[in-house]
Amino acid sequence: MSNPQQLRYSKEHEWLSAVEDGVATIGITEHAANALGDVVFVQLPEVGDTVTAGESCGELESTKSVSDLYAPVTGEVVEANQDVVDDPSLVNTAPFEAGWLFKVRISDEPGDLLSADEYTAFTAG
Repeated sequence: MSNPQQLRYSKEHEWLSAVEDGVATIGITEHAANALGDVVFVQLPEVGDTVTAGESCGELESTKSVSDLYAPVTGEVVEANQDVVDDPSLVNTAPFEAGWLFKVRISDEPGDLLSADEYTAFTAG
């Protein structure tokens, strides 16, 4: 399993893209998608919602369980990926591409986000 080097990661298994014009894209990692199993339902925050780093902002339901989706940063949701809502399997088949979850205009970023190498070591432990 390879974690893209350009992304940063949370210990709750979300990834965060580089910030462009104050906005970052968020999704869950391949590690999390594999642990969940086949994702069958996705509940995302709504556009305009404020998410808070470390707090639940949605749900992912798989054939095995229901898991909370946590915000890796604080900010305002500016876009939700309707394709993933319509086809939750994208989370499993392309977690770093078409399976992204939402975009947020960041107002605060915690200092505990991990690099790809740090996340790989964290999940190996």
